[in-house]
Amino acid sequence: MILVDMNQVTISNLMMQIGSKQQNEVDEDLVRHMVLNSIRMYRSRFQGEYGELVLCYDSKKYWRRDYFPNYKSNRKKDRANSGLDWDTIFTTLNNLRDDIKEIFPYKVIETEGAEADDVIASIVQHVAETPSEFEHILILSGDKDFIQLHKYNNVKQYSPTLKKFVQGIDPDIYIREHVLKGDRSDGVPNFLSPDNTFVDEIRQKPLSKKKIETWIDLNPSDYCTEEMMRNYQRNKTLIDLECIPSDLKATILEDYQNAEHGDRTKLLNYFINKRLKNLMNDIGDF
Repeated sequence: MILVDMNQVTISNLMMQIGSKQQNEVDEDLVRHMVLNSIRMYRSRFQGEYGELVLCYDSKKYWRRDYFPNYKSNRKKDRANSGLDWDTIFTTLNNLRDDIKEIFPYKVIETEGAEADDVIASIVQHVAETPSEFEHILILSGDKDFIQLHKYNNVKQYSPTLKKFVQGIDPDIYIREHVLKGDRSDGVPNFLSPDNTFVDEIRQKPLSKKKIETWIDLNPSDYCTEEMMRNYQRNKTLIDLECIPSDLKATILEDYQNAEHGDRTKLLNYFINKRLKNLMNDIGDF
C-alpha cells in the first residue's frame, strides 16, 4: 500500500501556489487542481509496485499536546506572523479532504487525537507484526520522523518535495540521536533544556556533537541526572513512534479497517462542476 502524509502534500502544494504568485491570497481552484494532480501522479508512478493509496490526515487535536502543552505551539505564532489568511487556508484544505473522502476511490484516515504520523506508523507496525497481512509499503512524505520506520524491511519512503527516496540513514541511530536533540520545528527542546525553552524564547543548553557521540550508545540511566532523565522521557514520548498510546493505535487500526472508498461514479460530474478540465483526460488515473 501507499501511505500518503496528506498534511505535508497539501501544505507543500499550497505554499508552492502562494509562492509562485507572490501574494497571500489562496486560489481554491488552483490548490484543488495541484493536490489532485499530485495524487494522480503518485498513483500512476507507484501503484503498480505498491498497491493503492491510503490518505492519512492530522486531526484537529493531538494527543501529544495533551501530554506536552508546548507541542507545536511555535507554529501558531509563525502562522500569525506569516500574513496569510490561515482560516481560509484550512477551510480550503478541509473542503478538499471531504470531497476526496466522498468521491475518490481511496481510504481516507483521520482519527481523533492522532496526527498523520500516528496513522502511518500504526498501520506500518500492524502490517509488520501480522504475517497474514504482510505487504510492501511506501510512505509518501519528506518528514524525517518516518526514518525510524525504515527498520521494517517492507517499508520504503519517498519525498515528493525532493523527488527522491529517503534512504541511507540508520533508523536506530536516527531515533536515539533525535530524542537527544529534540525537534525545534515541533517545539520539542533538546533533552538538556526545560519544557518552556521555545515558548519563552530561552536559549537551549548546549548539546555538543561530542556529547551526542558519547551518549548515543549508552543507556540513559548511565549518564542522566533526574532532570535529564525526565526530559529524555519527554522527548522519547513525543518523538519515538513506538510510544503512540495503545488505545489510540487500536482506534486508528479500527478506522483503517472500517474505512470505505469514495463513490468513483461521481468523479466525472465532480471534475465538470469544479472546472478541472486539465485533469479530465487523466480521469482514469484516479
